[in-house]
Amino acid sequence: MSVLAAYTFWDAIWTMFVFFAWVLWIWLLIMLLTDVFRRHDIGGFSKALWVLFMIFLPLIGVISYLIVNGHGMAERQARDQVQAREQADSYIRSVASSTDPAAQIARGKELLDSGAITASEFDALKQKALAGG
Repeated sequence: MSVLAAYTFWDAIWTMFVFFAWVLWIWLLIMLLTDVFRRHDIGGFSKALWVLFMIFLPLIGVISYLIVNGHGMAERQARDQVQAREQADSYIRSVASSTDPAAQIARGKELLDSGAITASEFDALKQKALAGG
């Protein structure tokens, strides 16, 4: 009897479930470790303890971190995203503040080529420069 003949449909479903659970676990662990290192309200010793706790006692460490610090994770992430967006907007405004439309479009093209802005943002800058405002 071959190995494939003994591998049933339900074995394949179970393998996919286990693989999905493993990927989900890795993703959760990376998210939590990222949150630990981004926090500014705890010191290095506390960060090291959380990391060691999550690595050496993974299930208990992850569940306890979610219980103790889960409420602030979304708030910290939203605050970081707002701050990053404000910095990007102020940078784009400072670069695109030239009065010459050709210079504005050239600067926008430089930003587009460097990857600092998207093609839609470049189009918006170009339209604004050509409109004169």
